[in-house]
Formats: sequence, structure tokens, C-alpha cells
Amino acid sequence: MSRWAEPVPGRGPRPAGALPLAGRTGLWFDRVLGADSAEARARLSAPRPPVCGLTLDRPRVMGILNVTPDSFSDGGDHTDIPQALERATAMAGDCDIIDIGGESTRPGAVEVPVDEEIRRTVPVIEAIRAAGITTPISIDTRKARVAEAALDAGANMVNDVSAFVFDPDLATLCAARDVPVCIMHAKGLPEDMQDNPSYEDVVGEVMDHLQSRIDFARARGLRRERIITDPGIGFGKTLDHNLTLLHHLAVFHDLGLPVLLGASRKRFIGTIGDAPEAQDRVGGSLAIALHGAAMGMHIVRVHDTKETRQAYALWTALGEGEQDG
Repeated sequence: MSRWAEPVPGRGPRPAGALPLAGRTGLWFDRVLGADSAEARARLSAPRPPVCGLTLDRPRVMGILNVTPDSFSDGGDHTDIPQALERATAMAGDCDIIDIGGESTRPGAVEVPVDEEIRRTVPVIEAIRAAGITTPISIDTRKARVAEAALDAGANMVNDVSAFVFDPDLATLCAARDVPVCIMHAKGLPEDMQDNPSYEDVVGEVMDHLQSRIDFARARGLRRERIITDPGIGFGKTLDHNLTLLHHLAVFHDLGLPVLLGASRKRFIGTIGDAPEAQDRVGGSLAIALHGAAMGMHIVRVHDTKETRQAYALWTALGEGEQDG
């Protein structure tokens, strides 16, 4: 990863000579590891553009609403409209974005047909909007047709775990609609991504892949200010790979774009924290969310929105630099 610049984050009042970290209030850096330069420092320090009208000067909470029968943590919990609407209503007070998915991408999951994915997600989005909930909605999909139907129903952004590899036409759609899109690193498909994944330099390879997908999206007409990046914790990574990426999260600011962290309730948390069941990994998930906030992550995607919001409120109050907006 030598060609990438990695800031060393600090927190609280900014000392003389330090620069703000990726536009985040109360976070700064005064040292850069790796490829330090004036250009790199400008990328690392510049404010990031708003997402769905939300400023990114503080960490934003993206709440997970899976309307699937087989997601690893909440599969089957919100498969009918009343259940999904009840959960969305509760989350709306605690999160900044609701991320709705109709296809599980857990390890070993198989592809869901487009029409079925639309059947699962679009009525839920319509019901949320009909109920008067105005919280921005993200559609978690790899497929252009699903995203198009979701955007027509009232979604505001796209979250593509394949970074347009699965369906390149999704990039063209996002460009035409001029909507924000999160592109994530994944190695392989959900069916096989955890079959002995290997890297020589996991941080550098993930960074290089994300840069190549940013270039692809730009070539398809997507404006740079609409792109969000995600290192893809748990997607084709071992426990050690995940920990290495989490340790070096700040390097992803060198892409010059907002960074989303999605690690909620994932298996490595259960392995380290002795929690075989996903529902018992709340404490570990909060630890990762707070670590992400300290590393300048702009959006954290979580199952436990109320608990994460509370944790951020205390983290902010103790920081002596960030003010909750």
C-alpha cells in the first residue's frame, strides 16, 4: 500500500499545523504514513459532499432493514409489509438512512431472481413513503432493474456490494438518475467469497480495486461527488484480513470520497467476542462503530440503530470537539 497515504487520526481540539480529517468535525491528522504529499493531504482533509442532503461532518447511521427470509442476522424478521413498516418507523427516529435489501449476500447465499427481489423491496419502500416517513432510503442491490424500481418507488440512493461488477448497467442507471451510490469491495460472489480468500497486501489490493471501480463509474457518467466507498468487511476476507482493514481504515480517506463501514454483527465479532449467535454481537458491533467514528468513517451501517445512536451521543459528549448536529 506504499502508493497510498494513510493519515494518523487525532481527536478533539485541533493543534496548530494539523489538518481536519476528511471534513469530520473534531478529527484531525498531523502525520501521514506512506505516500505523503501536498496533494495527498488535500485529499485527506477536504470536506466530503453531502449524501442524500446529509452533511458528513459527523458520523451518520445507516439502519439495516432486510426484507429477506435468509439474511444472516435478521432473516425472516421483516418479510411482510406490516413488520417491515413497523421496523422502519422505529428506525426512522434513530438513523439517518434506511438501507433496504431483498437479497441476502451472506457467505453461501445464492442469487435471487430480479422479479422476486423487486417483489420483496418495492412494496416496502412504497409503504414507508405512504406512511409519511421522509428518512432517506438506500436500496441494497447489485441489479439495475431492482434499483430502477426502488428509485421509482421513493428510494434515494443505491448500495451495491459488487461495485458494478455484477451488473455494469447499474452504473449507467445511477449516472442517469444522478443518485448517490456506495461501491464496496468484495472478492468473489457470496456463494464462494469465503472459500479461502487470500491477499498479498489486503489494504493495498482493496484500495486499488476501489479506485478501479471509481474509474469505471466515472467512465459510465457518474459524478464523483455521488460516489461513496466501502472496504467490504467480511466480503471475501478472513478474520485477520478484517482486523487489518479495520486497523488501517483511515487510509481509505486517500480516495478522497466518503467512506462507509459495514461490520454490524458479522462473524468475526462473534469469533473474537465469543458470540455464536448474530443477535448477541451488539456490544462488539458498537465497539467497531465507535472505532470507525474515531477513524473518520462518514457512514456506519448497523442493525442496532438505537444503541449506535446512543453510543455516538456519549462518544461525542466525551470528545470535547464534535458537536452533535
